[in-house]
Amino acid sequence: MNENAKYDLDITSDVCPITFVKTKLMLEKKPAGAVVKVRLKGIEPLDNVPRSVIAHGHDVMSLVPEDPGKSDHSFPHILTIKRT
Repeated sequence: MNENAKYDLDITSDVCPITFVKTKLMLEKKPAGAVVKVRLKGIEPLDNVPRSVIAHGHDVMSLVPEDPGKSDHSFPHILTIKRT
């Protein structure tokens, strides 16, 4: 990941199910043990993407608001995943 980048993948403008499709494709490009940061927002992506990542055997390390003062689903969050 570029040191200036905050995430590997930005899916904030996408809707389900493409949000998980893009996340899955990103994970498939990475070696086991790689950490991927996904920027996402919206009720469905915040609920479905972490659940689907876990269902596919990867580890969700964290899901936190990008701006700690804005935890509402309409603001971007950062999902950190460890590829297994």
